[in-house]
Amino acid sequence: MSSPATRPQGSRRRRAFSRGDRVTLGIFVGVPTFLHLVLVWIPAVLTILLSFTYWTGINFGDITWAGLANYDNIVTKTPVFYDALRNNIIWLVWFGFIATPAGVLLAYQIDRQIRGHKVYQSAYYLPVVLSLAVTGIIWNFMLRPDGFVNGALGRDIDDAISFFGNYNINIYVIMVMASWRHIGYIMLLYLAGLKAVDPTLREAASIDGATEWATFRKVILPAMRPVNIIVIVITIIESLRAFDMVYVIYGTSAGLPILGILVFQNIAGEGASMKGAAYAVILFVLSIGPIIAYLRQQFREDVS
Repeated sequence: MSSPATRPQGSRRRRAFSRGDRVTLGIFVGVPTFLHLVLVWIPAVLTILLSFTYWTGINFGDITWAGLANYDNIVTKTPVFYDALRNNIIWLVWFGFIATPAGVLLAYQIDRQIRGHKVYQSAYYLPVVLSLAVTGIIWNFMLRPDGFVNGALGRDIDDAISFFGNYNINIYVIMVMASWRHIGYIMLLYLAGLKAVDPTLREAASIDGATEWATFRKVILPAMRPVNIIVIVITIIESLRAFDMVYVIYGTSAGLPILGILVFQNIAGEGASMKGAAYAVILFVLSIGPIIAYLRQQFREDVS
């Protein structure tokens, strides 16, 4: 008779899930899936469908088919749409070429354990735990006419600097405010990725005489491709969905038009229009389009 240690692998029976295991597994998988469908996918699909209708948002019997009328109204009869689109593009460029690289650089310097790196890490991580709404409240307290900055500069209400009322600079002021949190978020993601890079890769590059910049560009950056994809996706999404901070400063006024504010203003506005739903679909397409294009390019490179 063969001992258990010498029995063939195929003769071993797989452990079957008990009834309790199946119930637990069903709860942990089914409940989040159900909530995701109810709170995300179903509203998203309904929003797309409603963008092609006229509806007051109250009585389902009032829904009438509008075709592309809402989109035509946005493109041809709503000049503020192009102002909002321009502001979102500026936001994307700012995050893509200034805030995100700053977060990557900060993560790289902290990973090198420069002097005071723990202090920098804690200081830049702190805004990440705050929501953009809370961040906006803090900065609004500091930059409003009777706020901390004007007080520190010795200015009273009459000659205070209008950081939010000057339309030539207000978008850049708010982008700096948003970058305070975004830089820390990117730093956190990239720092986690850097910790997972095999240190022997750096040692080999150093032995070959590569400079620090060449090592980062040709060794570390390619090894960080999964993190790079996540960072790019987050940068695009955060740039185009910018809403919280602008809403805290201006509310629903036209102080700084962005697509997120237009969605909020028009979601059931203008009589029987679903123009807000059309704005939401446009924002979704603008967000997901570059992400899909980038991911396709990356997967194509992996296959080749």
